[in-house]
Amino acid sequence: MGPHSTDEVPEAKEDIRSLSSSHRHTPNLPYMHKVGVPPKQNLFKEFKTTVKETFFADDPLRSFKDQSKSRKFILGIQAIFPILEWGRSYNLTKFRGDLIAGLTIASLCIPQDIGYAKLASLEPQYGLYSSFVPPLIYAFMGSSRDIAIGPVAVVSLLLGSLLRAEIDPTENPAEYLRLAFTATFFAGITQATLGFFRLGFLIDFLSHAAIVGFMGGAAITIALQQLKGFLGIKNFTKETDIISVMHSVWASVHHGWNWQTIVIGATFLGFLLFAKYIGKKNKKFFWVPAIAPLISVILSTFFVYITRADKKGVQIVKHIDKGINPSSASQIYFSGVYLLKGFKIGVVAGLIALTEAVAIGRTFASMKDYQLDGNKEMVALGAMNIVGSMTSCYVATEHLKKANLPRVQFLIVEMSPVTDIDTSGIHALEELHRSLLKRDVKVNTSTLIALYVSKNPLCKKLNTAESHYVLFGNNSCLLYIV
Repeated sequence: MGPHSTDEVPEAKEDIRSLSSSHRHTPNLPYMHKVGVPPKQNLFKEFKTTVKETFFADDPLRSFKDQSKSRKFILGIQAIFPILEWGRSYNLTKFRGDLIAGLTIASLCIPQDIGYAKLASLEPQYGLYSSFVPPLIYAFMGSSRDIAIGPVAVVSLLLGSLLRAEIDPTENPAEYLRLAFTATFFAGITQATLGFFRLGFLIDFLSHAAIVGFMGGAAITIALQQLKGFLGIKNFTKETDIISVMHSVWASVHHGWNWQTIVIGATFLGFLLFAKYIGKKNKKFFWVPAIAPLISVILSTFFVYITRADKKGVQIVKHIDKGINPSSASQIYFSGVYLLKGFKIGVVAGLIALTEAVAIGRTFASMKDYQLDGNKEMVALGAMNIVGSMTSCYVATEHLKKANLPRVQFLIVEMSPVTDIDTSGIHALEELHRSLLKRDVKVNTSTLIALYVSKNPLCKKLNTAESHYVLFGNNSCLLYIV
C-alpha cells in the first residue's frame, strides 16, 4: 500500500497542474452553454395544441369565464349582434356623422349599383335592392365601422359570367333571375359556414399575386364591357375575352357606333375625372368626387330628356320598378337540375366576395386602431346574403374605397456608409406588424415606430406635416410616410 501511495502523489500533483493550466486558458475560448432538450409530447397533445392555435388563437370564450348564466346569455347575444354592445354609447354626434356619411355613400352607390346590376345581366332595380337589405343586416351583425355594403364590380362581373354560362338572360330571364337568387343563397351559406366553424384562416392561403392578378384582369374586362354603352353599340358580343370584344367593336364601327352617345359619355367621363382631380388636389373638396357620380346621373338624365336623345339612338335605363324589395324566397331552387349549378356558382362568388371583404375590413381596422374578428365578419356577411337572396338581392359584399386606405412606406436615406445604418429594428417592426394583423390584434404602425424610437437611445424623431424622420446616430435616418 505504501509504495503505491507514494507513486500516485506526484501523478495527482501533475494532474492538478494540468487542470489549473487548462482553467487559465479557458477565458480565451468561447463559452459554450448546453440547452436541454424539451420533453417530447405525445401525438394527441401536440395535435390538440396545433388545433387550438389554428382555430382558437384569440380564445373567443375567455370573456365567458367565471360569469353567471344570465351574463353568459347577454354576452352570447352581444357576440352575435354587436350593435347591442356599441349601441349603448351611441349619441347625437355620431348620428350626425353617420347621416352625412350615409348621404354621401348613397349619392355614390345609386348610379354604381345600376351599373353593377348591368354587369351581372340583371335589371337595374336589383342593384338598388342589394344596397338596401344587406346593409341593414350587417348593421346589426357586423363589427367594421368604416365600410359600405352592396354590390361590387368584381363579384357582379364574375356572377354574371357564371350565370350566363348556364342560362341565357335574354331567352330565359325568369330562370336566369331564379338561378341568381339561388347562387346568392349558397354564397351566404358558404360564408356563414366558414365563419361558424372558424375556417377564416383558409383565406390567408390565397396568394396575393393571384388576387392582384384577378382584380387587374377583372378591371380590364369591366372596362372592355363598357365599350358597348360608351360607343352606343346594340349588337355586341356576349364573350368577355379581349379578342372577341375588340372584334365586335371594330366590326360595328361604320354602322353601329352612335356619335350622340359618345359625346355624352366622353363629356361626363371628363367631368368625373376632373372632380376626382379636384378632390386629390385640395383636401377641403373631398366631397366633390363622392357626389360627382350622382350629379352626372341627374345632369345626363335632364339633358337626354330635354333633347329627346333617346329618339336618336341613345340608350336609357327605361322603367325601374317602384317599391322596396319584394320577397324572392319562393324563387330559390331547392331541387331540380339548377340546384347543383346554383351551389357551385354560389361557392365561387361567395369566396371571392369574402376575400375582398375581409381584406378591406382588416385594412380599415388597422388604420382606425380597433379590433376586427374575421370569423364574425364572415358570419355577418353570410347572414346578410342569405336574407338578401330571399328579398330580391344578389351577392353583396364590402365596398373598396381606395382613397381611404392607409399607406405606410419605408425609405432608408443613406447619409453615410450603409454599414452604419441599423435596419434590424425596422425589420422587427415589419415582422411584428404582420404577425399582429394575422392574429386580428389592433395595431397602429405609427405607434409601433414611435415606441421603437422612444426605446432606442440612438434614435431621434422629427415630425413634419406629412412624414416622420427617425434619425439613427448622426448620419443616417429612416423616413416613413403615413
